[in-house]
Amino acid sequence: MNLAVEQTEISPVFSYHMLRNALSRFKKNLTQLDPHEHDQVTRSAAKSYDLECLVIQSPEAENLIISEAQLDASLQEVASRYPSRDEYLRDLENNGLDEEGLKSALQRELVFDAVMQKVAAKSAQVNDLDVHLFYEMHHERFQMPELRTVRHILITVNPDYPENMPDAALQRMQEVVDKLGGRVNRFDQFAKRYSECPSAMEGGKLGEVARGQLYESLDSALFKMQAGEISPIIESDMGFHILYCEKIKSAKRVPLSKARDKILEILQERQRRNCQKSWLTSLQKVQQG
Repeated sequence: MNLAVEQTEISPVFSYHMLRNALSRFKKNLTQLDPHEHDQVTRSAAKSYDLECLVIQSPEAENLIISEAQLDASLQEVASRYPSRDEYLRDLENNGLDEEGLKSALQRELVFDAVMQKVAAKSAQVNDLDVHLFYEMHHERFQMPELRTVRHILITVNPDYPENMPDAALQRMQEVVDKLGGRVNRFDQFAKRYSECPSAMEGGKLGEVARGQLYESLDSALFKMQAGEISPIIESDMGFHILYCEKIKSAKRVPLSKARDKILEILQERQRRNCQKSWLTSLQKVQQG
């Protein structure tokens, strides 16, 4: 950490680490930090700077070449975040940087990333047994919830309109229920004619719904219904509804054949991170020893 702290006044690279940590931790530039935040950012920057130094001085970094094209693309990506070049340069200056300093910091960052990728590439490959064990040990991650296909008719409550005062709205909804008479084959037609929800254009269709997606009163009623059933009148914050539960799709587990690619991705990334962590630990031990 001492090496990094000594760089705070003279190194644009360390200024870059300060800025990167300030944006990551507080979504602020350095000039916007209060003293306590600045202290936290300085400590974090010292750690990330020292780690970067350790990695780019490692044997794995030898002979790594960052092309001018890579560096220019990285520099351009930063500049493109600003509406003008003047604002870009002004912001760099406010954070203790200029374009050459930023370029130097980005070059080191690209070397760091390339080394870490090189190390990660040495991680052990995941096999079918690893995939199967993960699948069996994490049932909840591959569980698809029960879904219900539902339509509704809504009469809104709005005190600005006499016909939408609570009592009037409830009475209008009761008239719809009486006219519908439980005929599920006409529900979509009635929704188009009477519902005051935008879904009326699609016959009141809300689509496939899982628990917790609707208002609590609607959710509670829907998941007690049978397929093909129309609910009694239900009140919500919007007004009065009736629901039609068209279909019930039971909860089920995603088969391993469909989950395999995702599990491979999860486990391979875990292997890569563990490999990097182990390598960094060994580097630090060599430095300390």
